[in-house]
Amino acid sequence: METKRQRQVAETVKRHFGVVLQQEGSYIYGASTLVTVTEVKMSPDLGIAKIYLSVFNREDKPTVILELENNYHRLRQTFGQRVRKHMRRVPNLSFYLDDTLDEMERLNRSFDQMHAEDALRKIERKAEEEE
Repeated sequence: METKRQRQVAETVKRHFGVVLQQEGSYIYGASTLVTVTEVKMSPDLGIAKIYLSVFNREDKPTVILELENNYHRLRQTFGQRVRKHMRRVPNLSFYLDDTLDEMERLNRSFDQMHAEDALRKIERKAEEEE
């Protein structure tokens, strides 16, 4: 159960880290890749921020997370400069891939395929009945 304070800090982290990704992201993973912060979960002591990221225009999505982890100190420093007036301590950041949108897209394709097959079966039945 998240406390109100955890939700407030998580929203602050989400907003400011999103701006950090806009500023620093093109240097880390390239300008064509789009990375967005989908969710942030804070530990009860507000010392750890689990940042869930969604990656677009890139086939090897886990590589983006590795690139972010390799540039952790740069990202945390930039993030710390942005939130120094909002938070006493800058939390440790951990990055996770949020594949919810990918899963949703996969399910939509499956449903579209099922509907197409169903429509084809109806057309075949209708053609058999006319013969």
